[in-house]
Amino acid sequence: MQNVAHALALAGLLLVPAAAAAHGDRHHDGRSGPVVMEQKPWGIAGQAKAVKRTIEIKMTDDMRFTPAEIEVKRGETIRFIHHNSGKVMHEFVLGTRRELEEHAALMKKFPDMEHDEPYMAHVPPGKTAEMIWHFNRVGEFEFACLLPGHFDAGMVGRIRVVQR
Repeated sequence: MQNVAHALALAGLLLVPAAAAAHGDRHHDGRSGPVVMEQKPWGIAGQAKAVKRTIEIKMTDDMRFTPAEIEVKRGETIRFIHHNSGKVMHEFVLGTRRELEEHAALMKKFPDMEHDEPYMAHVPPGKTAEMIWHFNRVGEFEFACLLPGHFDAGMVGRIRVVQR
């Protein structure tokens, strides 16, 4: 009987969706390896030596970012400094509206997902995190906190990337 229980438990683990397994059980605790340089519609991971300016982002428990609207020029590499002045975890995730909505839905199913993408910053309460991003595509993009409930409460901002 015990062997049957172990076999069923193992079979259940094999059925865990790939998204949950890829993100793990740990809370959002930062980078675990080298930055992946993958082109996204909203840009690519930036290099510290290429930073043109720094933008400070305040995250609060009233589910808002300050500033909530940002304009950058195509070709700029920005250092974002995220300050979480709240008492709960917050995150800053860059993306298109569609991708943010899809990821937010996934976060509702797997709230303990771990992230390790260069376009995401996870900031524990009272802490600060940094992210460097190179905006090499013109367009309108968004940033959001995708933790369950935060996105739905309106913790979303906009980035407009304009031609130089």
